[in-house]
Amino acid sequence: MALLSFSRSFTLLSSPFHFFSSRSIRRRRSFVCSLSTATDVRSRSAVLWFKHDLRLDDHPALSAAETHRFVLPLYVFDRRILSRYSDDMLELLLFALEDLRNSLKEQGSNLMIQYGCAENVIKELVKEVKATDVFIEEEVEYEMRQLIGVVKKTLETSSSLDWNLDIVMWRTPFYDVKNLKELPASYNDFKKQKLLPTSPLLPATLPVVETELDWGPLPTFSDLKEFIKEKLGKPEESWNLMKEMPAEVLLKENLSKSSETIPKSLNDKSIEQRRRDKSVFVTRKGDIVGGGTNTLLNALAAYLRYLEGTARDDWQEVHERLRNAETREGASFTSLFGPALCLGIISRRRVHYEAIKYEKERNAGFLSPFGYSAASVAAAADAVCSMEWFWLLALKSQVSNEGLYSIRIWRWRGHLIQYTVVGLEGPAILLVHGFGAFLEHYRDNINAIAEHGNHVWGITLLGFGQSEKPNIVYTELLWAEMLRDFIIEVVGEPVHLVGNSIGGYFVSIVASLWPSLVKSVILMNTAGNVIPEFSSHRFTSERQTSAAARLGAQLLLFYLRLNIRNTLKNFYPTKTNRADDWLINEMLRASYDPGVTVVLESIFSFDLSIPLNYLLEGYEEKVLILQGMKDPLLDSKAKLAILKEHCTGLAIRELDAGHCPHDEQPQKVNSIVCEWVVAVERKLTANSYS
Repeated sequence: MALLSFSRSFTLLSSPFHFFSSRSIRRRRSFVCSLSTATDVRSRSAVLWFKHDLRLDDHPALSAAETHRFVLPLYVFDRRILSRYSDDMLELLLFALEDLRNSLKEQGSNLMIQYGCAENVIKELVKEVKATDVFIEEEVEYEMRQLIGVVKKTLETSSSLDWNLDIVMWRTPFYDVKNLKELPASYNDFKKQKLLPTSPLLPATLPVVETELDWGPLPTFSDLKEFIKEKLGKPEESWNLMKEMPAEVLLKENLSKSSETIPKSLNDKSIEQRRRDKSVFVTRKGDIVGGGTNTLLNALAAYLRYLEGTARDDWQEVHERLRNAETREGASFTSLFGPALCLGIISRRRVHYEAIKYEKERNAGFLSPFGYSAASVAAAADAVCSMEWFWLLALKSQVSNEGLYSIRIWRWRGHLIQYTVVGLEGPAILLVHGFGAFLEHYRDNINAIAEHGNHVWGITLLGFGQSEKPNIVYTELLWAEMLRDFIIEVVGEPVHLVGNSIGGYFVSIVASLWPSLVKSVILMNTAGNVIPEFSSHRFTSERQTSAAARLGAQLLLFYLRLNIRNTLKNFYPTKTNRADDWLINEMLRASYDPGVTVVLESIFSFDLSIPLNYLLEGYEEKVLILQGMKDPLLDSKAKLAILKEHCTGLAIRELDAGHCPHDEQPQKVNSIVCEWVVAVERKLTANSYS
């Protein structure tokens, strides 16, 4: 891979494009190419593959390609990409593509729309237009990186391409990070580097397309849904339908034993009406900002100026949605603009640039060292800085292998989630950690269990470890939905669910609400209560954050940082050496991540009112309780006694351990888990033949 540098300067760019890399797939050589000085630049032609960069504004690849003789902008409707999108995201995608195409047409260019496998589409187009460059934005998600790898390999091995073809990987640099491998592990250390965000680029102007090409039509939403479903089998389709039902609605239905009316989506007519009214909330639900880049910038201007008030109808609509989405301080920005940022309709650094520009306007050109003067500015600036930090962490995990396990990235509802998988075949086992931990807390379990012929998955839940920590309201139902979607989208088959502490409660919810995804449940010192005569009126979906909760989270964080070593040792009463420097440092590292106090606030609003005896109904002989009998957080004997009394068909194993038996006594736990999975699989096989 070689580095592309640009001596050409841009008005709003403070540093050169060292975030490009180019690979010649015909000549195995290293080179540095300056597109401003190369004599043959204007004779070159390019295919620019749009994925999550649906904009002309602040687009480094477009700015590089505009000097080419010919540029073919391309979007491929590839099921491997589309299957990851919710209906809202699909709608947002269609509106963004329509705007992108119109913007390109105004320049005399166009956006080609194709369907199928991206590698085949790109290969044929490269051949048709004799492209010398293919521009591809770098991704952090595992599946997307795999897809890009397939595209590269297809182009490299194609015998029909008999000229030099360069694959140009690019990204939009928010910070001028020279070497990802030297990125500090701690956000606290990263801030000490005092890197300033780079400035966004002005919209690029591509050369006029004079070649006759079939640009292809944009599909309707219903056509796109049918296209995605064409290759799905019935099991896959039914599993995907599960994701459309919120856990809260399903839980209420189960509790009331009656069908609850679900609000219907807005019909196409109401969408068209809002488009005529120039609303920026164009999707069926009408709760996220959509459209093209200019529409997003207008909505962002309205959002930032919330305190000023306005007579403009479109801005008043943004202000109303802001108030509705402000479930906690600053949460409205991610709720309203997060999906558009995920699709790249607007860049993170453009948001930051506009927020800081407005802040300076409010303060006579100055930035206060004591914080932002408007909550809306703080929400926008803090959100994109946080997104960028976790994006850098995710990218670093993909280019360097420094951890205990090979890390993969999954994007869930726009947020970056870390996971790992070991073993190629056998029963699927999903390990879920407790509060404050991460997938590496199963450091001595994952490989050992996989070596016994199992397919073992470990995940770091949203808000923990190096997974993203967005400014949202965290609930046990949110984490349960995340596990459900992970099983459906990533694992792809029913699993044996293993959960420690609060993770045990999460997996119990998953087992109760979506039993077709779960083969058995293993709970290790699980959270959750037993309520003998449970009635549905105990459950409430209302969650409120308060100043007291925020203060409590800050005090708790301060206490944990000071006392983490002693606290952890109390959790490991029989093997205090397992509370080692590695574990302590990993937890301390995560405690400095942006958003960590928001996650800690959830402790003060957890609702464990749905008891374990209700959640585990129907799982007779499919639930294993592993209990560390020296748990400092609860009376283990009393917990087991009430579980035995009110939950039928439980298998229980008592262990000489504390709150985290899997890490304190890993060999014993691994052996028990493997034996349990073999026994359950044997029963499932026997039942399938009976």
